[in-house]
Amino acid sequence: MDEILKQFPYLTENQIQQFEKLESLYHDWNAKINVISRKDIDELYTKHVLHSLAIAKIQSFEEGSSVLDVGTGGGFPGIPLAILFPETNFYLIDVIAKKIKVVQAVIDALELKNVKAEQMRAENVKEEFDFIVSRAVTNMPDFVSWIKNKIKKHSNHKLKNGILYLKGGDLTEELAAFPNAVQYNISDFFKDEFFETKKVVHLPLKYKA
Repeated sequence: MDEILKQFPYLTENQIQQFEKLESLYHDWNAKINVISRKDIDELYTKHVLHSLAIAKIQSFEEGSSVLDVGTGGGFPGIPLAILFPETNFYLIDVIAKKIKVVQAVIDALELKNVKAEQMRAENVKEEFDFIVSRAVTNMPDFVSWIKNKIKKHSNHKLKNGILYLKGGDLTEELAAFPNAVQYNISDFFKDEFFETKKVVHLPLKYKA
């Protein structure tokens, strides 16, 4: 939590309280429904919350913009980003009902008004979004095939509309088919050794009619 306050010093009192509540909420829910690995739950703020917020170091989301989180699992990266950007609309989806149950409970407990969570396959989402975020749910070619028609045509951000993807390791082969993809090293922002090989990948996607 100290690192979050250091990295994002302009949080409101309400945002600080929401971030602080995450620990007890996830400990309680993880005891009932295992959405975070047992070894990671004690490092929730580094391996899940701060990792999710690395996206915010690459792109701040504008008021009124929309973000889809595909395969949100326990709510990452969507919930930390929704706390950080209360004027941005987030739609969190996962195919596993019990994970969405936990996500909805966390949303309700934090009184997040800018988040919707549903059990849903990405292919079945009808809306369009400024950005689509995710945390290593599959390889990039498959991911693009799921969401390629769900990007808004008009861009209002510094980065072009598209994917912001959290992934680690050598992505050369995986991104070979996407010459427009840009990799950002999370270790440039966060110094914990956990982030040494972690990246945020931005892949701009053109609107498909």
